Amino acid sequence: MAGIVECIPNFSEGRRHEVIDQILQEIRDVSGVKLLDHSSDASHNRSVVTFIGSPEQVKEAAFRAARKASLLIDMDLHQGEHPRMGATDVIPFIPVSGVSMQECVELTGQLGQRMGDELGIPVYLYEESATRPERKNLANVRKGQYEGLKEAIREAERRPDFGPQELPKAGATAVGARHPLIAYNINLGTSDVNIAKQIAKAIRGSSGGFSSVKALGVMIEESNAAQVTINMCNYKEVPLYRVFEAVKSEAARYGINVTGSEIVGLAPQEALIEAAKFYLRLEGFERRQVLENRIAEQGGRKSAD
Repeated sequence: MAGIVECIPNFSEGRRHEVIDQILQEIRDVSGVKLLDHSSDASHNRSVVTFIGSPEQVKEAAFRAARKASLLIDMDLHQGEHPRMGATDVIPFIPVSGVSMQECVELTGQLGQRMGDELGIPVYLYEESATRPERKNLANVRKGQYEGLKEAIREAERRPDFGPQELPKAGATAVGARHPLIAYNINLGTSDVNIAKQIAKAIRGSSGGFSSVKALGVMIEESNAAQVTINMCNYKEVPLYRVFEAVKSEAARYGINVTGSEIVGLAPQEALIEAAKFYLRLEGFERRQVLENRIAEQGGRKSAD
């Protein structure tokens, strides 16, 4: 069986659907690639796309999508709540089956080299692909965002791994191999973004919270509500329900409620099952009790009643 790699590029466009559609078409046009999901957020002004395929197929689709984004997105005009530094802001590769993490690391280097050479886009390798310890953390790579990187990129310590040491209007891109991540947002019953920022500070690892959690407080303009936007970098170490409960507890300290939450893109089934077990207080529950899992075990054949 051929190896399968998942790719989840983030593009700095969540408002112009005609632009998003053109980027998605570039991915669809690569033979063998399956587009699994895409979602756009106008307030964040960002789109998250998920597709899978063989290593070579995924690498080609990611390149074509980044090329199209560089032609359609001018970062000098971009505004949004989510931190960003490029039209194609980040391209993570995740090994799914038959592919090792090291093979994904090699894949990211090949893509970064091509983007730098052919598109003139500065590329920084991050997470498992990082060439410097401080670049393992995406927040460090993206420090200053697009506007700050215009000058910082000329400094020796901010030199990109590939591409020019100057920033084009398409900005820069972070490319890296990583483990599965869940993009998770929790909405608050307040328009005070400072409360969201304080809650984010309380739960993120960099300021003493959960070691595998990254979080920011942002304002969602459409709903006039503050949001804690979260990256769950290791859902097995810190489950979804633990973070939700922590945010709910912190919000209560300010006299506000959690109004809802959302998962951006796809999430592993295991993470959702664990949340269900926690909130339903299920005893002795097994994954084999999920109907779809049992059907899969039987090769798609249902037994007669």
